[in-house]
Amino acid sequence: MQFIDQALIAVKAGSGGDGISAFRREKYVPAGGPSGGDGGQGGNVILEADDNLQTLLDFKFQKLISAENGFRGGPNKCTGASGKDTILKVPCGTEIRDLSTKIILGDLTSKGEQLVVAFGGKGGFGNARYLSNSNRAPEKFTEGTEGEEWSLQLELKLLAEVGIIGLPNAGKSTLISVLSSARPKIADYPFTTLIPNLGVVRRPSGDGTVFADIPGLISGASKGIGLGHDFLRHIQRTKLLIHLVDAGSPDPLKDIRIIEKELTSYGHGLISRPRLLVLNKKELLNENELNQLLLDLEQLIEKKIFIISAAMKIGLDKLLLSVWNELGY
Repeated sequence: MQFIDQALIAVKAGSGGDGISAFRREKYVPAGGPSGGDGGQGGNVILEADDNLQTLLDFKFQKLISAENGFRGGPNKCTGASGKDTILKVPCGTEIRDLSTKIILGDLTSKGEQLVVAFGGKGGFGNARYLSNSNRAPEKFTEGTEGEEWSLQLELKLLAEVGIIGLPNAGKSTLISVLSSARPKIADYPFTTLIPNLGVVRRPSGDGTVFADIPGLISGASKGIGLGHDFLRHIQRTKLLIHLVDAGSPDPLKDIRIIEKELTSYGHGLISRPRLLVLNKKELLNENELNQLLLDLEQLIEKKIFIISAAMKIGLDKLLLSVWNELGY
């Protein structure tokens, strides 16, 4: 399945049905009077969050979505039927913006949550509405109003409590694969992962916590370089970040600073988000080299540093314990 996390669509609600002009003509009913009914309401266009969907792929080729028009009124003061609403299913975590003003119209994060993005037009009045003491036989009626029409931008932001970030080939995909049942593509070269991967990690209580492996962060990602700019939005909802660093890198401190700079440049409070710094691939260094690296980093970075090997499943229990403590579980 192709991962699509942005889509542009046009929505048009149904127009209201027209009212009619009619008069009651029945045997033995003299001067029956006006009996034209009102038109029906136009249908609304509604977005609804569905936790069975993971991408916005359904909207890639469906550019115009419309609802049913209301039906015209009938004689004997019968109101026309209302048009049916069009309900569009979107993944949980979808943010909806007006394309022209960029104003956020809504943010659907919970299963079943709905947002009306285009209201249907009102039905017109039949001539029965205009009966008065001064006008006993009105012929006036009105047409239904047009339904709303808008151009919208849909943007999916993954709902994950923990985001795993780092430079390409830091071992993010390997880590999420050993912590959960996620099975991302893994290889020994950079940019293996081209889409975010989600995995559910079981807490000691048995409940699950969603982790997201965010790909493509490189220097300049916040300015649109590489893939990172496309996926930085997916860590905006996370409560905790795991910053993964390749211990075998020629300059781990430089790698750390690159990611911190991109988080700062992107904004949205990401740099102030709780973050665990984790050195991965400890098997690439001998004990002396690892201790020296840890000593150098601790002198420059005022936070606890975790040392793990995702591939060899070393140090993961201690890391997860800190994750649960940070999240308050």
